[in-house]
Amino acid sequence: MKTRPITIAIACLLHATVLNAADRKPNFLFIYTDDQRWDAMGVVQREQGDAARFPWLKTPHMDRLAAEGVRFRNAFVTLSLCAPSRSAFLTGRYNHNNGVIDNHTPFPVDNVSHASLMRAAGYTTAYIGKWHHGTQSGKRPGFDYSASFVGQGHYFDCPVEINGKSTPTKGWIDDVSTDYAIDFIKQHRDTPFSMILGFKSPHGPRGGENLPERLRSLFKGEKSRPVPNLLSPAIYRTTAGQTKPRPDLTRQAAGPMVVAPHLDYMRHIAGADEGVGRILKTLDDLELTDQTVIVFTSDNGYYLGEHGLGDKRSMYEESLRIPMLVRYPKLFPKGGTCDDMVLNIDLAPTFLDLAGVPVPDSMQGKSWVPLLTGEQVDWRKSFLAEYFFEERFENTPTLVGIRTTRGKLVRYPGHPEWTEAFDLSADPYETDNLIQSDTAGELSRQLKKELNEQIKATGYHEPPGADKPGAAGATTGKKPKGGGAGKRK
Repeated sequence: MKTRPITIAIACLLHATVLNAADRKPNFLFIYTDDQRWDAMGVVQREQGDAARFPWLKTPHMDRLAAEGVRFRNAFVTLSLCAPSRSAFLTGRYNHNNGVIDNHTPFPVDNVSHASLMRAAGYTTAYIGKWHHGTQSGKRPGFDYSASFVGQGHYFDCPVEINGKSTPTKGWIDDVSTDYAIDFIKQHRDTPFSMILGFKSPHGPRGGENLPERLRSLFKGEKSRPVPNLLSPAIYRTTAGQTKPRPDLTRQAAGPMVVAPHLDYMRHIAGADEGVGRILKTLDDLELTDQTVIVFTSDNGYYLGEHGLGDKRSMYEESLRIPMLVRYPKLFPKGGTCDDMVLNIDLAPTFLDLAGVPVPDSMQGKSWVPLLTGEQVDWRKSFLAEYFFEERFENTPTLVGIRTTRGKLVRYPGHPEWTEAFDLSADPYETDNLIQSDTAGELSRQLKKELNEQIKATGYHEPPGADKPGAAGATTGKKPKGGGAGKRK
């Protein structure tokens, strides 16, 4: 990790001081957007230089968090889809174990989450904004307070359920959600709290009437740059006789691409960034900045034409990678970057660790605290990723794969001819499938071995009914039996 100098002795002393002082429990604030890709932040675009697709993008408040905390440059989800990723953040468990494998499944009310455990430990917990587990209604499980809308909601004048009671609102929903979040922080400034704020942006439908007037002409005239994998179609779309990549997603001219939807996508992100700024100002004004752990991220990545795709779900980098920022001035370095691979399932054990609450063995993620305090730790060198076929989104088949610090292997059950292997160190845009090459060699063998080991270690299995919408407890909201497989290693 590249951070300002911090000795292990000082880090450990700080860690012990924070966790042992009963009257100084940290607050927790988890903010996430919907469908924000890993590079859709100003700080990342500046870092990429000539390779940046959107060099004109500005996100000053996300950038502030990066400057005052740590930016993970290799953050990923284990299943690139909204509801499954949200449940993984909460439970610290893979989706084949936590009961949520698609967007139609309610979050099981008896799932153990960081919210339920912190609530039992004396924290006041709140969920505000987009929940997105099917059409699940009512007070959000594990939380003392919720101000959240049903399903996708809509961008303007969206009804919000206050502890389950529908309440009309006026204005842009991400502004409204931010208002509720600020009110909650003000009301609980003197007691330990853990709050989640979920923005609807930049999820579609985007632009025009779905943006406030102040954002509608932002970035006007800017152009996205092309990247090498725009004309490298997803393997399951070219060999299965499916539709070829959409021309509007893959069009390349002599100069930069002109793709208006990218502007609306970034305008929504800019609107969410404004909300982040208002939250940071509130913490500053209430003198809560130093005692609040704040994490900013997204529920999954997003394709903007790469591999001829929009949306997410599959395992190419643009879908799997997410932005990830963490700030805690009392303990973590300022302005650092970390290149170790971190996952959405790591959030729950990290929050519990910092709160001094025991982490259940059933949680499969790992606390980031040792990474960020200079302690020696045997950190992961690979992780399992998965996706389960949905009838409504038949362009993406069931897949399971491994992502390591160097490479990636993806299997499509029932279709061995689609198997993909990439050397990410030499081919970051994933255009050269090594399975189809005589040069695969040792890397391919290592990836196959690691995938089989991770399948065993995580208790991977295809949940019953995984090929049908609403599977894995959609009607009952209960966890599947036998969910104890796959504990932390």
